[in-house]
Amino acid sequence: MARVLFVEYPKCSTCKKAKAWLDARGIDYEDRHIVEENPTAEELAQWQEMSGLPVRRFFNTSGQKYRALGVKAQLDAGMTDSEAFELLATDGMLVKRPIVVGEGFVLVGFKEAEWETALR
Repeated sequence: MARVLFVEYPKCSTCKKAKAWLDARGIDYEDRHIVEENPTAEELAQWQEMSGLPVRRFFNTSGQKYRALGVKAQLDAGMTDSEAFELLATDGMLVKRPIVVGEGFVLVGFKEAEWETALR
């Protein structure tokens, strides 16, 4: 398997589990800190298209920033995908993590069964 991009927040317990999972399987990855090098709106749009997931799945809905900014209400009020990507690109803490970007696929969040299928 070709090298994948692993976008994470190192202090996140789920990211730590996901990284250990990748390491245990010998999967080669480029590590990227989501706060120090936040995904751009263009990257997020591309990843969302590749993933086939709704844009809402790219938000860290359990994060303080998500609640503080009232993002759910903004999305419910009709925020466009383009506006959502621009907002996500302002702060890595708004973005759901970890994200794995590979050849033709994107995984958002750590669901072991999904990862097992995609990362064979």
